[in-house]
Amino acid sequence: MATLTCPNCAAEVMPDDLICFTCGTNLPRTAREDDNPSPTTVMQEYLRPETRPNAISPAVLRLSFPTGNVEVPAGTTLLLGRDPAESLVAAAFASFDNVSRRHATVMVDDRGQASIRDENSTNGTFVNGDRVLPGIAVRLADGDVVRLAADVSAEVNLPRQEPDPASYSRE
Repeated sequence: MATLTCPNCAAEVMPDDLICFTCGTNLPRTAREDDNPSPTTVMQEYLRPETRPNAISPAVLRLSFPTGNVEVPAGTTLLLGRDPAESLVAAAFASFDNVSRRHATVMVDDRGQASIRDENSTNGTFVNGDRVLPGIAVRLADGDVVRLAADVSAEVNLPRQEPDPASYSRE
């Protein structure tokens, strides 16, 4: 059997060692002839990226505030707040002093799944009465109620996504 040495400190190591016990360096692993790749598991198959092109969903999230509707198409984000330099919908919150200038961000990914994240607002963001922790995105579903601060509520309208018939196969 050939003597193997650590590439970092030149200490003698065994062929099955993963690290050098002298200096702690990770040792390169050489493939053996009897090493077969493990079979693909069901989870790996499920997580494999799709081969078809990723199309952006036609879904549009609608938040129905008392001052008007805010719509967020799939593949976009929108900042909710009173600062017109930051938020495209600042006019909807201009009369609410308890809404922060940068209150919350609403995101709709390319697949049409929506979420909201509190942007360290002073008076909080709530989904169905539960406070959203700052910086943590919370998933939104059709029928949820989003509240900014104490008194600015909106109902979430997010159409249910039906599978694309083109994605079906005969297999």
